[in-house]
Amino acid sequence: MPKRRDIVAIVLIVLPWMLLISVWHQSNVTSVLAAQKADTSNGRSDSRALKESSSLQNRDIVHVLRTEYVYSRPPPWSEILPTLHIITPTYTRPVQKAELTRLANTLLHVSNLHWIVVEDSQRRTTLVSHFLQETGLNYTHLNVLTPLNYKAKGDVRNPRVPRGTLQRNLALRWLRETFSVNYSQPGVVYFADDDNTYSLQLFEEMRSTKKVSVWPVAFVGGLRYESPKVSGQGKVYGWKTVFDPHRPFAIDMAGFAVNLGLILSKPQAYFKLRGVKGGYQESSLLKELVTLSELEPKASNCTKVTD
Repeated sequence: MPKRRDIVAIVLIVLPWMLLISVWHQSNVTSVLAAQKADTSNGRSDSRALKESSSLQNRDIVHVLRTEYVYSRPPPWSEILPTLHIITPTYTRPVQKAELTRLANTLLHVSNLHWIVVEDSQRRTTLVSHFLQETGLNYTHLNVLTPLNYKAKGDVRNPRVPRGTLQRNLALRWLRETFSVNYSQPGVVYFADDDNTYSLQLFEEMRSTKKVSVWPVAFVGGLRYESPKVSGQGKVYGWKTVFDPHRPFAIDMAGFAVNLGLILSKPQAYFKLRGVKGGYQESSLLKELVTLSELEPKASNCTKVTD
């Protein structure tokens, strides 16, 4: 049997260790409880912050949705503004919908606008039909196929027939068949290609067109801009252009608008299909409508580039 002295020695050795372990365990439990309490407090704070953040986000989302709704449709129709009949020829290609979308996003900001889209196609395509329905614009969808002998062969275009000739002519015919010569509602006709970019100010400038209005056009003919030359008396007397400045009307398709009444009263005025050199397409129409001196310069007497 162990001696009493040995037992006392063992107790004296073990007891301090037991006391040390007890104190260490109690300290850990206290730390865990304090951490749990802090987590609970932080959780309540985070929950409150999350709710406030969610509330702010919800308000932001509502605001964005309202903004999108306001700008998703054209302005209300006005009974006093002339109608702008915008004629756009188009054809199937990879970027067709993208370029039509860009143009539509501009037209959506213009009051009293009627978009006449004419496809170079045997039938009206599903892509363009669905696209026009979704825009919310007031539109007319037409189609006419350019004969193969007038189309480009490979990458070479036929210079005798500028692209879009038949399509623009069909739109002019539609206007004359839809509105009588005595049609009382004022209007303006403008030819807007789908690969161009247009200033909103341009559409307001052309509304007051009495016969044919003109203005400068940027990035055309190898120049920063082409423009009619205007005298101090506000009369057009020539053209600032590099390409064939002696054309009767040396102007780009985007550089003029025509009063609807003038179009209706001049049924012989069309873009010529045959016997017209490249760059003379605009002249073939305008010489049937006005003389040089009758042109109406816009954009501060053609000193501002608005297209």
